[in-house]
Amino acid sequence: MPELDIYGGSLALCTDLYQLSMACGYWKAGHSEREAVFHLTYRRPPFGGGYAIAAGIAPALAYLERLRFTEDDLAYLATLTDLTAAPLFPPGFLDYLRALRFTCAVDAVPEGSLVFPHEPIIRVRGPIGQAQLVETALLTLVNFQTLIATKAARVCQAARGNPVLEFGLRRAQGFDGGLGASRAAYIGGCAATSNVLAGKLFGIPVRGTHAHSWVMFHGDELASFRAYADALPGNCTFLVDTYDTIEGVAHAIEVGRELREKGYPLGGIRLDSGDLAHLSIEARRMLDAAGFSDAKIVASNDLDETLIASLFEQGAKIDVFGVGTKLVTAFDQPALGGVYKLGASRGEDGQWRDAIKLSEQPIKISNPGILQVRRLRRDGELVGDVIYDSEAGFTGPALHDIEDPTRPVWAPAYETGEDLLVPMLDAGNRVREVDSLDVARTRAARELGQLSPRTRRFMNPQPYPVGLDKHVHSRKQALIATARGQR
Repeated sequence: MPELDIYGGSLALCTDLYQLSMACGYWKAGHSEREAVFHLTYRRPPFGGGYAIAAGIAPALAYLERLRFTEDDLAYLATLTDLTAAPLFPPGFLDYLRALRFTCAVDAVPEGSLVFPHEPIIRVRGPIGQAQLVETALLTLVNFQTLIATKAARVCQAARGNPVLEFGLRRAQGFDGGLGASRAAYIGGCAATSNVLAGKLFGIPVRGTHAHSWVMFHGDELASFRAYADALPGNCTFLVDTYDTIEGVAHAIEVGRELREKGYPLGGIRLDSGDLAHLSIEARRMLDAAGFSDAKIVASNDLDETLIASLFEQGAKIDVFGVGTKLVTAFDQPALGGVYKLGASRGEDGQWRDAIKLSEQPIKISNPGILQVRRLRRDGELVGDVIYDSEAGFTGPALHDIEDPTRPVWAPAYETGEDLLVPMLDAGNRVREVDSLDVARTRAARELGQLSPRTRRFMNPQPYPVGLDKHVHSRKQALIATARGQR
């Protein structure tokens, strides 16, 4: 995966220490090869919305395929000490890591899929020493990109079909944050990025012209526009607010006429400050009057879905939106809150033993079993998702509420159903190639179009129906009763 190559070495130590200490504990007790199943899920849709868009699957799979502990990694681990100043990890455990190769089976939803709370996005099944070890890496890769893809989808929805350009690299959390954000934003619907390396690595269209510093260097705005047009006549969208925006539009029109005489179009103008609605209306009037009705008005300036929606309510005449800081940092909710929980493990007798985590907060009680999700559709619309146990099989569309088991069971009418998790790795080997970004992007747009507008709306969205099937619900309640009876 290209975005993993920028590190130029092993990523095996990109984990939390307790993953290694638990792996050591499993190894010491002779449990490392016991089969277990983990699920990566999230608990609440981000940004107060009704959904999330799965992203980061491809880099997560690439990480798993490449998982190796190098001699440098092992040498570092050998330097760690415990509270008595003794080596933290015994030599035998380091030998175990030296020989470790990832051999789990991994199922995942295709990138760009809509995912809802408590649904497995990735399922890892295999030796517990390995399956536990990869928790942190999977979460950091999937959490962030899923968050940004979802934010991008919301911004693009607010833009009403007008292109959204992702401009966030300079405000991103480092190179890797910038690359991951560009990749995920494209899946979520952005049309292009300013990030040239993302363009090279992922095939995302790149866009950009000039900054305020270009105008400031020349000292004279008109002269700066002419100099830019002389250098790059086929890429002229002028930033017009360095000094006076309306005067800047007039200068852009003057240079646009000169470009037209030479056979080049005026791409447009960009507004980056001030009253964007008013200025866009005035700029549109001026451009149209000058015969540049095809010139685009690009707007930027700390935009997000709320501000873009407001601009349209004000009658703004904006054709393209450049969105940076509030997109690539997920400014209003900077973490998804995904979790990775054990669903089942084999006992010493070889039989599956379902696992559950209790909590005083119902949202944090995990769901037991080897889970799959059946998505139900009617008339091309998403009507509900059922979480069921793969070993027990799908028992029907009745949805048992995940967080409140006292609520009435509801069974949506449906015509077709499909399982979301698909095999990606078997014994650590690839069995299905990941989709291209364009395929993932198309999938996200298609599934958003199949989702009810009530769930897509920004304010107080209607929760999408997701529930447990009868078997998982009954098993969960039995495990809760047993666990609480033992306390």
